[in-house]
Amino acid sequence: MRWITQPGWPGNLLAMAGGASTTLALAPFDIWPLALLAIALFYLGLRELNPRQALLRGWCYGLGLFLAGTSWIYVSIHDYGAASVPLAAFLTFGFCAGVALFFALPAWLWARWLRRNDAPIADALAFAALWLAQEAFRGWFLTGFPWLYSGYSQLQGPLAGLAPVGGMWLISLVLALSSALLVNLPRVRRHKPRLAAALVLLLAPWLACLALNGQAWTTPKGEPLKVAAIQGNVAQNLKWDPAQLDAQLALYRDLTLSSRAADLIVWPETAVPVLKEYAEGYLKVMGRVAAERDAALITGVPLRQVNERGEKRYYNGITVTGWGEGTYLKQKLVPFGEYVPLQDLLRGLIAFFDLPMSDFARGPADQGPLLAKDVRIAPFICYEVVYPEFAAELAARSDLLLTVSNDTWFGTSIGPLQHLQMAQMRALEAGRWMIRATNNGITALIDPQGRITTQIPQFQQAVLYGEVQPMQGLTPYLLWRGWPLTALCSLLLAWALWARRRDTRTAAPQTACTQ
Repeated sequence: MRWITQPGWPGNLLAMAGGASTTLALAPFDIWPLALLAIALFYLGLRELNPRQALLRGWCYGLGLFLAGTSWIYVSIHDYGAASVPLAAFLTFGFCAGVALFFALPAWLWARWLRRNDAPIADALAFAALWLAQEAFRGWFLTGFPWLYSGYSQLQGPLAGLAPVGGMWLISLVLALSSALLVNLPRVRRHKPRLAAALVLLLAPWLACLALNGQAWTTPKGEPLKVAAIQGNVAQNLKWDPAQLDAQLALYRDLTLSSRAADLIVWPETAVPVLKEYAEGYLKVMGRVAAERDAALITGVPLRQVNERGEKRYYNGITVTGWGEGTYLKQKLVPFGEYVPLQDLLRGLIAFFDLPMSDFARGPADQGPLLAKDVRIAPFICYEVVYPEFAAELAARSDLLLTVSNDTWFGTSIGPLQHLQMAQMRALEAGRWMIRATNNGITALIDPQGRITTQIPQFQQAVLYGEVQPMQGLTPYLLWRGWPLTALCSLLLAWALWARRRDTRTAAPQTACTQ
């Protein structure tokens, strides 16, 4: 216990191990109690540190979290970016060390302005608010990195029922509050009113989930739709090879022609690996095939369009043909994979900074749903599905969710499985079915409870068949988004800051008198 609470490297290494253990709470391991343990170690480890010591302790926790949880970045840089082992390891470590600062800053703020060891319950509430503020800030700053949020650990856990009420954010808040209260229970056990209050705050959310889990917040709209989602399993080193273009177009054509009857035929992200303007003839033919089958064909395809400034830019997109219409341009781009920050300095240094199609522009923010078979579909391309607030905005205007992806960049790592888990959470938050079509897995259909009803394993070429039901109505989260939690956490943090300053001013005269 002293190692955890005292400054020094034993405590810092324990914090690093605590951060790393969060990975085991998430997919594919799903040992959800470890999320509570990890947050408790973070909270307890800051109890007696000064701000500078807390800064280092928080950074160590974040470093452990990202080294363990985003190790798949090494695969992208080394296997597909042609970087040497030492360089790929250095860049991966540099990235993890940088994003670990997202935990260093709140740790410093906690020790400097917010911590109140003499008020265990108020302290736990303020810590939970700061924890949620950290996750929200991490998902926004510099376009955000909303990965490894603690709330995802509960997709198969007892708090899953909170997702439609307050999104993944509410689950994270309850986990942080529960962890801090568990740590503080020994400090209030001799004061019965405080103990009772702590137990109520601790147990109420978990007991509420007994009624909330499985609650249907939305209702069916119309008839179910048959889906045929095609997983081409095209190797990444072949995907953008011009010599392989005809073979890839033929692959998706043949798999579509041989597939069973379906209302929606879905191809994955950039299944057509050439600009749409060069594939118009092919898409028209496939559109006629879909229309003859009374189906809509939805595919990922890159586009070139003129933006509002009159510039020709490239976009990662989804388009619908056959019995449907609409084109969607991706808004949330993956750094280095779809655009290169500081590209004037970085391009040409190593192959990783010159990946194919790494010069995409961001699509406009006012795009609406796609329309297929008279059903409104909220489209998300790859990385976009990991942004809770972004996904909720479009989901609220839709009957069905769709995400297309190409996770081939991450090989056999845990990255694609984490990505799938986040897509499942979006379906649970929205109370809507989701179609997930990927190049090499995992292609799946997800029900409004976030459960996978059918899937294709990774690294197989196959067609997934199943049914999805369009839904209507809004979950509380789609209705209110994160605003109630934002207001609550702002009040808790303001209260903690005021109380800390009050306690400091009160303590100062008393100290002077004793001297």
